[in-house]
This record gives sequence, C-alpha cells and structure tokens, in this order.
Amino acid sequence: MLKGSIVALVTPFHEDGSINFAKLEELLEWHIANGTDGILVLGTTGESTTMSHEEDDSVVYFTMKVVNHRVPVIAGSGSNDTQTQIDKSMKYDKMGVDALLCITPYYNKANQRGMIRHFTDVADKVEAPIILYNVPGRTGCSLSVKAVEELSEHPKICGIKEASGDISYAMNISHLIRDDFQMFSGNDDIIVPLMSLGASGVISVLANTNPRETHDLVAKWMEGDHAGSLAIQQKYLDYIHALFCEVNPIPVKEALNAMGMNVGPYRLPLYPMEDANRERLYREMRKVGLLS
Repeated sequence: MLKGSIVALVTPFHEDGSINFAKLEELLEWHIANGTDGILVLGTTGESTTMSHEEDDSVVYFTMKVVNHRVPVIAGSGSNDTQTQIDKSMKYDKMGVDALLCITPYYNKANQRGMIRHFTDVADKVEAPIILYNVPGRTGCSLSVKAVEELSEHPKICGIKEASGDISYAMNISHLIRDDFQMFSGNDDIIVPLMSLGASGVISVLANTNPRETHDLVAKWMEGDHAGSLAIQQKYLDYIHALFCEVNPIPVKEALNAMGMNVGPYRLPLYPMEDANRERLYREMRKVGLLS
C-alpha cells in the first residue's frame, strides 16, 4: 500500500531547457533523506506536458535507477489519447515503477463511459497498479461518483488522487476506500480534511520545499496525533495558498530557486512570476522560515 507524503516532483532544467539529471539525482536523494514517502515523476508539477516522450522515458528510467526501491516511485503516464496512455503505461510498467498515475482525458474530455474505458483499457494491460487522477481544474472534466465506483472494482486500479478541491465530492467517494482502493489528497490545503475521510496521505506540491514537514503532517495524523497534524497544516496554509497564486509549478520552482536549490527555468508557455505574486510568495516563505 502506498501512503504518506508523496512528492509531485519538479523536473529540473538547465538554462537551455534541457533536463538537469545531476540536479534530479540531488533532489531524489534530498527527498529520501528528509522523509518523503514516495516519488511521483511526470506529474503536472513535473511539466511533462512540454516534454517529449523520449525525455519522459529518460526521467522515469533515471529515477528508478537512483531510487533503487528505497521508496515507491509513481510515474505519470496519462494522456488525453487513450492509446498513448496505454503505450506509456506499458513502457513504465516494464521499467518496474510501483504505480502509474493516469489522468482524465483533458481537452477532448469524453463522456463517463468513454472515461471508464480510458482507464480500464490501460489497467487491463499492465501489472503496476493505477491511480486515477481527478483534477477538473486542469482538465475541464471530472469522473462521476458512479464512474469511480465502477473503476474501483478493477483489480489493477488501486486508488484516486482527488484534486478537485471539492470536499463534498471527496465525501461522496470516501465509502469506496478500502485496503485495495485508496484516496490521496491532491490539494495541499486540505490534506487533514481528506485524511479525516480516510485518505492515505497526499500527492504534494508543498513537499518539494518542505519534505520533512509534509511527511510529519501525514505521519502525525496516521499515528493519532490529530492536533499535531492540524497544527502543521495550519502553519503552512498561507504559504500553500501562495504556492498556487499562479499556475503550478511556477511558484514552487520560484521557491526552490530562491532557496538555492537551482532547479532552473520553466518551459513555455510557463513563464516567471509577476512581481507582486513573487513578493507574496517570498513573504510567506519568510514566515515559515524558508527564507531569511
């Protein structure tokens, strides 16, 4: 079972836009040393939408080699084209990833039966378990509760990254949580509320800059220290909001670079932050001790 703080890892780039594998290794080692419970590569935060398939493959291969089974590795293999999602999932499955994160079909969207096929056609062809990724703010479509109910019965579909930000929706699918179907918060500002519904942790942007604290937030809840977990959530809440004052991963990469982590630039159409938003981010970073 996957659980805890799973970082949705940024992809570090050189100034020319190429992948900085030396920095990627440094980030992976830093996360393992600081308690991160799992690594997601090629998620939204990893800018996979602007990377070639060959670059995607190289990031997954490199991550598997560096991590070497010390923590679980999840690969984002989603696409709005089901066949592409199948091809990528099968490739990463053969690389030995611990799970695959598959997104709802953005842009072309599809009806609920089409979305169910979008996931089951992949699940029928891989050994690695699949985590559904519901993020309507990014994709323009959402899995219905009935669709999640049906998909949860597939033996290879092991959970959902619930990133709608809708507590009511999370409540309505929480009855599906069991040993072989988990829910993960996809929103850092409501980790504690979703764990109160039975979520197994978070797939986190915050963990990029605060791996130990995000791990502790989840671990304290799981250990029964609900007040301690809530205190961490509340302490970082304004900073979390600042991390999303512009589209992810613009602020979190800005934060990492300000911390001296040197993860490099973005790929267009992502672009450096507006000055006012940058100052807001830095102000909140100072409040939580990330900047002096």
